[in-house]
Amino acid sequence: MFRRIGNTVVRHPVWTIVAWLIAAVAIVATAPTLPSNSDESSFLPKSYESIKAADLQERAFPSAFTPSAIALYQRTDGGKLTAADKKDVARITTELGDKHIDQVQKVVPGQPSKDGRYDLTLVQMDSKNAGQPKQADAAKLLRDDIKQLAKGTHLDVKLGGSAAQALDQQDSSKRGQALIGIGTFAIILVTLLIIFRAPILAILPLVLIGLVSAIANGLIAYATKLFDLQANSSISSILIVVLFGVGTDYFLFLMFRYRERLRLGDEPKQAMINAVGRVGEAIASAAGAVIIAFLALVLSTLGFLKQMGPALAIAVGVTLVAGLTLIPAVVSLIGPKVFWPSKSWKKEPENARFAALGRGVQRRPGLTAAVSGLILVALSLGTLGFKATFDLASGSMPKTKESMVVQDQMQKAYSAGAAAPTDVYLSTTGGKPLDQAAFGAYAQKLGAVDGVASARMTQLNADRTTADFTVTLKYEASTDKAIDAVGRVRDVAHSDAPAGTEAVVGGMSSIYKDIDTAVNHDYRTVFPVAALLIMVILGLLLRSVVAPLYLMASVGLGFGATLGATVWIFQKGEGHSGLMFMLPVIMYLFVVAIGTDYNILMIARLREEAREGRSPREAAGMALRYAGPTVAAAGFILAATFATMMLAGNSLLTEMGFAVSFGIIVAAFVMAMFFTPSLTALIGHAAWWPGHGDRGEATTAGAGTAPTDSASAYDTAGRRG
Repeated sequence: MFRRIGNTVVRHPVWTIVAWLIAAVAIVATAPTLPSNSDESSFLPKSYESIKAADLQERAFPSAFTPSAIALYQRTDGGKLTAADKKDVARITTELGDKHIDQVQKVVPGQPSKDGRYDLTLVQMDSKNAGQPKQADAAKLLRDDIKQLAKGTHLDVKLGGSAAQALDQQDSSKRGQALIGIGTFAIILVTLLIIFRAPILAILPLVLIGLVSAIANGLIAYATKLFDLQANSSISSILIVVLFGVGTDYFLFLMFRYRERLRLGDEPKQAMINAVGRVGEAIASAAGAVIIAFLALVLSTLGFLKQMGPALAIAVGVTLVAGLTLIPAVVSLIGPKVFWPSKSWKKEPENARFAALGRGVQRRPGLTAAVSGLILVALSLGTLGFKATFDLASGSMPKTKESMVVQDQMQKAYSAGAAAPTDVYLSTTGGKPLDQAAFGAYAQKLGAVDGVASARMTQLNADRTTADFTVTLKYEASTDKAIDAVGRVRDVAHSDAPAGTEAVVGGMSSIYKDIDTAVNHDYRTVFPVAALLIMVILGLLLRSVVAPLYLMASVGLGFGATLGATVWIFQKGEGHSGLMFMLPVIMYLFVVAIGTDYNILMIARLREEAREGRSPREAAGMALRYAGPTVAAAGFILAATFATMMLAGNSLLTEMGFAVSFGIIVAAFVMAMFFTPSLTALIGHAAWWPGHGDRGEATTAGAGTAPTDSASAYDTAGRRG
């Protein structure tokens, strides 16, 4: 099949390129705008208690005041607010409300701090558009207007709250995307120049993948709108890295093979046909593993991950099609001039270092497997200290952003939980009015819960069937202590609800509690499903039951080592309270899927060597010698591109960038180069049971003699055995 694809695109390169250009123009011109949502509650399905509470609040208290933006005032000299300062605060609050800014429903004064140094203005926005870009735009107007109104006073005013956080997150994301994009381009360009010493070949993947990126983003926007998926600004940054990192990997796999075919004397167009014919299966299998791993995210209960899965799967799918059609078409038109001005493509390199590594694995596979395995196990011990943090807003931007400064200052000036109180909604089950005589005792029981600062009944709906008890926690909403405390509040709220009533608990801590539950569900569901599907891909590729088992076991060790190292670096070394809650899920999918890519390349090369009649140990040594350079180059580029995410300046992308890049380094330079080939050498022919994938292609000339058929003489790295 892959030979036919190669033959078609190489024989008709112009039509292939024109088809891609037409598709790009049509998709980009008609694709809808990709929405963005930073509201954590939108990530959860309706079945969770925090979402039930939010729905009940909207029905029972449609005019309830929930601030979307908070203006925090303090004197420029840091002293206590004077009577004149308080008059200025009241004036600013009134004038701000008179502006009737879009999305703003109410502007009311807040409570001054106990120490008299801070005061607040609270702004309510349309709850139906929470987290949407239009509220970020409203926050920008509010921030500009409030600073203008404070001119000429002794007040320093900053705008925080969820809408301001969405604005700052949006701005931070744009800056991060720019840095990631520039870093990714620079790394790919410089690395390809070092490898090939050919400027055309270094620039070509950036241009082609840029075209692929435009098409992929358009298709993702279509899918997001069609299936009503949630979107988050962080996805755009991840997409840049996935498209250019994975795309460059597939470009490398193809170009290494194309170069080898030219060295053996193939006519240029035939060299590309032969290259696609053999490397196509490896690229398709590798991409298939990545796509399936990403699609497993649709089983997640979190809207953010549900959208990320299909988005990344679409990106890799488009990249796969480009790797098998667009890249071969363009390179076949340019021909060997793509390597200009370098002459090194005409000579076969010695690969002395990889040959030495291969001999080491061949001689001592047991020692190699033990040492590499122990390294992975030792790093995996760090997972025992893993803790999750759930504050997506602060994780998505630097602490220096204005909304984050407001959040930190409010935690110091007011009760830590005052900025995001917990609400307990008590409702009758039979439709009769509530017995208000029981409210005092119920509030007292809620207030006695460990971790609660205060609890009181704050409002009753019109028909007196639902009461709102405001519970202020002692801790900031996203902390582990607050999440544990809200769990205890739920227990008491449910068990001590008066007869004939039921209670639901809402608020940000309740949302984080449910996100924690959802993530744990995803660990139990997404992880095993993704692993099982990838094993099926490996089984079909290798025609074996045994090999996929130990390949996935090695990749699982790689995941443990990656998470452990991330815990050591950020929790132990940097002092972070925890890692972002979705990091292990994303890390698992990237490390498992992409780690499997390199295992596929190495094991396929090992199989080619074994088919030529070599013993399992000899095949492992030769596989490392010849496939090693490709795995090393591809692994370095992909790890370096993911590492550019650390330039974004926020903890979410910094942690993600380090974790995934470290995982790829482990996958390429520990698992694929040492652990997998040494294990295969130790297991021997049994690794291919029940098939005979390592037999049947040796020529009559004897072991080690390469077959003459151009479609079977070469491994996935593009080298002849």
